[in-house]
Amino acid sequence: MADMQEPTIPWLEAGAAFPPAACALGPDTDAPGLVAAGGRLDVHSLHAAYSHGIFPWYSDGQPILWWSPDPRMVLQVDRFRLHPSMRKTLRRFIRSPGCEIRFDSDFAQVIAQCASHPRDGGGGTWIVADMQLAYRQLHRAGLAHSVETWIDGELAGGLYCVAIGQAVFGESMFSRVRDASKIALSALVAFCRFHGIRAIDCQQNTRHLASLGAAEMPRAAFVQHCQRAITLPAPPWVFEPLYWQQLLPDRDANQ
Repeated sequence: MADMQEPTIPWLEAGAAFPPAACALGPDTDAPGLVAAGGRLDVHSLHAAYSHGIFPWYSDGQPILWWSPDPRMVLQVDRFRLHPSMRKTLRRFIRSPGCEIRFDSDFAQVIAQCASHPRDGGGGTWIVADMQLAYRQLHRAGLAHSVETWIDGELAGGLYCVAIGQAVFGESMFSRVRDASKIALSALVAFCRFHGIRAIDCQQNTRHLASLGAAEMPRAAFVQHCQRAITLPAPPWVFEPLYWQQLLPDRDANQ
């Protein structure tokens, strides 16, 4: 019997087009979801990748690796689960002087803090220096945003995401204060609901994300969602307190 041929990974030259996400390695390989290696971490490449359901993820000493898992973990914002304890935490946060949500006031600090906190299930720090630089450039281009929980003038926690049109891709989060990242995620969900954004990409399945209502979506359906959502007009990335009503009706928020 002839030896089975090992799958090959396309090597991208700078500026080259990405293979279709459907060409990613399959579940019977050592790297399921891997689409390609190489290329460049610049605004054009990141925009093209995310628009087709592909994202970079690699460690120091590796080439740039581009992924599109199948299935994809996605949070449909109308299915977000606000557990009773978190509901109480949000009510306290909203009522407390000195507590506020800000968008994009310190993107660089948010991504730096995320880099110092390993991704759940990621096996170590993955937001290497070149990734931080690339996403700061993406932020300056208006395509990456930070959602920040501020308490008494200090950044207590937050997250950052990529947003193209109405396609939102969650990247990473951190907390310095208990529940600060959960508050930021709740704020992002409230913002998305208010503006009619239907889903937030969570990339990979974790127990924590599942507990919040995220669920797996076939990659083909996710790519179709991306290609549709990127054509829709982007909302202004500013947080308004009235957005909390999407999660806490007036009578609830005032309790």
